[in-house]
Amino acid sequence: MKHIRTIIDKEWAEVFKNRTVLLAMLLMPLLFTALPLVMLSVTGSTGMEGVSAESAGLPAAFVKLTCQGVNAGDCMQMYLVNEFLILFMLLPIMIPITISAYSIVGEKTTRSLEPLLATPVTTVELLAGKCLAAAIPAILATSLSFGIFNLGLVILKISPAVRAYIAGPTWILGILVLGPILSVIAVIFSLFVSARVSDPRVAEQLSTVIIIPLMLLLFAQLAGLVVVSVLFMSITIVVCLAIAFGMLHLGTLIFDRENILTRWK
Repeated sequence: MKHIRTIIDKEWAEVFKNRTVLLAMLLMPLLFTALPLVMLSVTGSTGMEGVSAESAGLPAAFVKLTCQGVNAGDCMQMYLVNEFLILFMLLPIMIPITISAYSIVGEKTTRSLEPLLATPVTTVELLAGKCLAAAIPAILATSLSFGIFNLGLVILKISPAVRAYIAGPTWILGILVLGPILSVIAVIFSLFVSARVSDPRVAEQLSTVIIIPLMLLLFAQLAGLVVVSVLFMSITIVVCLAIAFGMLHLGTLIFDRENILTRWK
C-alpha cells in the first residue's frame, strides 16, 4: 500500500499542474449537471399532468418498467432525463482518460519512466497506483456532480415523482456503482494505449474509443431498443466487473517493463 500511495501522490503532483486536466475536471461536470437541469426546467409544464403515462407516446417497455403510478408529464421527464444518465456515466470515463493517457507516454517523453521502473515497485503496484490516481478524481467529480444535480432538482421544484426516480436504484447503480467500474476499465485501457505510443496527444485520442459502447447505448435508448432499468444496470455491472478484472489480470501479463524501457531509450 505504501508504494501505491507514493505513486498516487506522484501522479497527482504532476497531473494537477496540467491546465487541460483541471479544465476537464471542472467544465465537464458543470456542463453535464447544468444540461439536464435546464431540460427539466423547460419541460416542467407540459400540460400532460392529468393524462395517463400510457398516453404519452413513449416506448411501451419504458412506461411499463418506470412510469407505473405517474402521469404522462412526469413520465416524459423521466424518459428525457434518462438520456442524461448516460452522460453522467461518461464523466468517470472521460475525465480519467485525460489523466491516464499521459501517464506512461508522458513519463517516456520526460525521461522519468526509467527511474520509476527501476524501483522495487511491482507491476501490480505500479498499475494499481496509476489506475487509482486517474480514477479517484473522476469518481469524486461524478459523485459531487450528482449531488449538485439532486440539489438543483429541489431548488427548481421538479416533480417529486421525477426526483424520486433520479434518486432511485437505477441512477444510484449507474452513477455510484457502474460509473467507478467503467472508470477503472477506461483507465486500464488508456494505460495500455499509453504504453504503446510515443505521443501523449495520440494516446488521449486513441483512448477515447472506449466511450463508443456508451454512445451506442445512448442511441439505442433514444431509439427505444434498450430500456435502462435496475435489471439492465445489474447485468451490466456484473459484465463490466468481469471485464475489469480480466483487464487487470491481462495488464500484469502484458505490461513488460523491460520492453517499455528498451523501446523508448
